[in-house]
Amino acid sequence: MNNNHTAQLKELIRYATLAPSSHNTQCWKFRLDDRAISILPDLSRRCPVVDPDDHHLYVSLGCAAENLSQAAKAQGLSGQITFNASGDGAVQIVLEPSPAIVTPLFEAIPHRQCTRAEYDGKPLSQEEIKLLETIGQGDGVRVMMLTEQSEIETVLDFVVQGNTAQINNNAFMRELNAWIRFNDQEAARTGDGLSSRTTGNPSIPRWLGNLLFKLLIRVQPENNKNARYIRSSAGIAVFVSDVNDKAHWIEVGRCYERFALQATALGIRNAFVNQPVEEASLRPHFARALGLKSGRPDLVVRFGRGSEMPKSFRRSLEAVIV
Repeated sequence: MNNNHTAQLKELIRYATLAPSSHNTQCWKFRLDDRAISILPDLSRRCPVVDPDDHHLYVSLGCAAENLSQAAKAQGLSGQITFNASGDGAVQIVLEPSPAIVTPLFEAIPHRQCTRAEYDGKPLSQEEIKLLETIGQGDGVRVMMLTEQSEIETVLDFVVQGNTAQINNNAFMRELNAWIRFNDQEAARTGDGLSSRTTGNPSIPRWLGNLLFKLLIRVQPENNKNARYIRSSAGIAVFVSDVNDKAHWIEVGRCYERFALQATALGIRNAFVNQPVEEASLRPHFARALGLKSGRPDLVVRFGRGSEMPKSFRRSLEAVIV
């Protein structure tokens, strides 16, 4: 590969790394070939408590693949995406020359964020709801758009149950603490994790954060915050896959990322409230409450209009390219 071609591929990877990941673990590695980029799972960055089957990890790979595909279109490349289920679990994007297409989704990539804050409580237009629903569909993946107050309250009830179980789980709390960055200096040094800046919390030293962690994150205050956040939203999107396997989890990630980028292009915020699907004992009850007769509810996403929050950090390209 010549230097210009390598620089082009690295630019595509930079866009891919702006994708979301559970706890902002950035659980991916990238391998460059002459006409392809492979996104490999970085199992050293898995979260075995909140994500024991690596579902969120593979969803994150799908999000990164969708970003890369959108960026490739803008650079005059078409990306054929395949998944190596029997090998190293890599998502491969084969790149071929094509007419350059700069889409609103591509332009939204640097601005997309999981906005962990209250929204303005106003409904979206039916045209916006339909556009988000359509773009969130995929191969074996559909999205349920819940906008009625009774539907939102049902989701909230399961979020509260899941959140309560997680905070009462010492292993979950230890894992969460390991990925929290209590100040900007720590977040900038690691380039990953859940920075306090993204939630509007004050910046404090790590030693103080460790001492205050269980005082800061308690069941009732967190449940009250979740209630405020969810009730301020215009609705909830639940992504459902027909088959519970890694290939479909990757497709869920691609569908969610298109949804999030389209929302960003429309000035609409979104954030995960995944507790009902992260707690395995709750998931089947949640599915029944949604009226699902088949499929796995994969992601739960609230959406609405609100103010931008500071963005989370990303690791350098040198740290993620192998």
